Amino acid sequence: MKLIRFGEAGKEQPGIQNTAGKNLDCSGFQEDWNEDFFATNGLARLEEWLDANGDNLNEIPSGSRLGSPVARPSKIICIGLNYRKHAEESGMAVPEVPIIFMKATSSLCGPFDPIYIPRNSVQTDWEVELAVVIGKRAKYVSKENAMDYVAGYCVHNDVSERDFQLRHGGQWVKGKSADNFAPLGPVLVTKTEIKDPHNLRLWLKVNGKMLQDSTTSDLVFDIPTLIEHLSQYMTLLPGDVISTGTPAGVGMGLTPPTYLKVGDVVELGIDGLGESKQVAMNDPEA
Repeated sequence: MKLIRFGEAGKEQPGIQNTAGKNLDCSGFQEDWNEDFFATNGLARLEEWLDANGDNLNEIPSGSRLGSPVARPSKIICIGLNYRKHAEESGMAVPEVPIIFMKATSSLCGPFDPIYIPRNSVQTDWEVELAVVIGKRAKYVSKENAMDYVAGYCVHNDVSERDFQLRHGGQWVKGKSADNFAPLGPVLVTKTEIKDPHNLRLWLKVNGKMLQDSTTSDLVFDIPTLIEHLSQYMTLLPGDVISTGTPAGVGMGLTPPTYLKVGDVVELGIDGLGESKQVAMNDPEA
């Protein structure tokens, strides 16, 4: 299945994208795609409901906004320097254990929403990433059964303000958590539809120029390793998002370093997970 959420920000309704690529309204299911949904075997229940009602669903109106395909999760956990070539371009050693940081859940937005350049920002950057959505409570999980805890996958742009991240003191979270710094989607694709999440092409363009183009086969730490590692330190809850890192080609690694300006167009995608697009603009509240 491919899950979507659509409508005005903060008032999204649940839906699916069918095999013909049509976005259909599932508000009759009367549940959002949130922690409670995943925790109560929601994917299986939804599949049964679709078997009975799928032929009667309305297509959502053309031009409808898509929101994050997951309602605000309890955590957005990110993995730093998890592609070898990205570590090299950053001038940092390939990690021996996963580097973990958080994005504020308030940074979550839809896949076609603007990227807001924050007040006083001088280095707003892009990062295409494979996001893993957790399907059930995970604590002290072993690698051998870690994939049992995965609900599905999404495209994620881990937008980052490098000056805030690296030179404002403290942890990286300062440069990762501005509003609209976590465009997720367009769809959440359930894991049964993705044969091998460790062999997916992911790419990103800025103003039509390909800057990131790699595959998840270059991950330093694979998905089972990440779930095992994270679940030793915190309980992963249904709907939580793990963003698995970005390949080489970020603005910070270019010569000279290049960052987003108002009007820049960012397009990104991952095999089987769809494509998203964001336009950079000044934060309207700055």
